[in-house]
Amino acid sequence: MAKTVKDGADIKSALSQLEDTLDLYLVKKAPFSLPESAKEVIVKYGPWITLVILVMALPAILFAFGMGAVVAPFAFLGGVRAGVNFGVGMLFSAAVLVIEALAIPGLFKRKMSAWRLMFYGSLLSAVEALISFNLGGQVMDKLLELADDKSRRLRLCIAGKKSCLNPGRT
Repeated sequence: MAKTVKDGADIKSALSQLEDTLDLYLVKKAPFSLPESAKEVIVKYGPWITLVILVMALPAILFAFGMGAVVAPFAFLGGVRAGVNFGVGMLFSAAVLVIEALAIPGLFKRKMSAWRLMFYGSLLSAVEALISFNLGGQVMDKLLELADDKSRRLRLCIAGKKSCLNPGRT
């Protein structure tokens, strides 16, 4: 049982090291930085944008999961790799959806734990892309994500900016 606790600590320390490395290169050494007002807008309206996108995507997601259950046996007709990629993709998509939905209440309260959940959802989608060998989509997705500043919002919170962590302060 002690080994399980140690493994959990190893995962937390690895994620902490990853966050520190990304903070170094995406915030401290970045050639430009967003102004504080833009960061505040992202933190203020980001949860609403996430909520609206999740609600708008809900019918499509339910349709995809429903049709996924129907066509799952036929996915293996394209070969074992296609069937496994289909199943893994469905499982990872469901996990990311749940993680992002769980993060929404905390995003409205500007809690660091919610921003970390969004970050973990992004990491989970990256792992899924690596597992399914979708590297082209992975690179494009991460470039678009950086342009969308989803990761920078987390770096802002990790850096301890008051405007992110305390809703009453600017």
